[in-house]
Amino acid sequence: MNASTPLPPPELSRIIKLSDIGGIPLADKIMADEDQRHALAKRFDLPSIETIAADYRLEAKEHEIRLTGHIQSDLHQTCAISGQPFPVRVDEAFDIIFVEKTDIPPSEEEIELAAEDCDVIEYESAQIDLGEAIAQTLYLALDPYPRGPDADQTAQKKGLKSEEEAGPFGALSALKDKLG
Repeated sequence: MNASTPLPPPELSRIIKLSDIGGIPLADKIMADEDQRHALAKRFDLPSIETIAADYRLEAKEHEIRLTGHIQSDLHQTCAISGQPFPVRVDEAFDIIFVEKTDIPPSEEEIELAAEDCDVIEYESAQIDLGEAIAQTLYLALDPYPRGPDADQTAQKKGLKSEEEAGPFGALSALKDKLG
């Protein structure tokens, strides 16, 4: 895609204009329909997403907008060892801060982020996308190296080392066995 081609809208888009927030916190629920769940499963390379629901509270503060709530999702991930899908339940609280996007380029020096700095999403055009924030929250809650219920048996059949054997203490133990 070139710079002039607009990006497609996110699969679970729920746009809120900043002018709609006002001084009173908003509380509601977002639920993904079948088409949205299918599109998100494809985007996240998941076999399926059966449900996504998030209760949220949105509140405008002086220089930020805070989105807090709870997401629940039933889905299937693919086991990294066996390649078989298995069911997963995501049940996570979230706390996200939206800040206005600036045109100031990031500096080249490395900075260390505190835990509270990690859940910050920039917005522009005086609107935020709650649905995309929920989708990103779901993705971040997923295990990046999922192990299904048959992972250990499959690894053993394939001759793969267990986590203990592959770790640093496993290597020391193997060395000890060779020297002893």
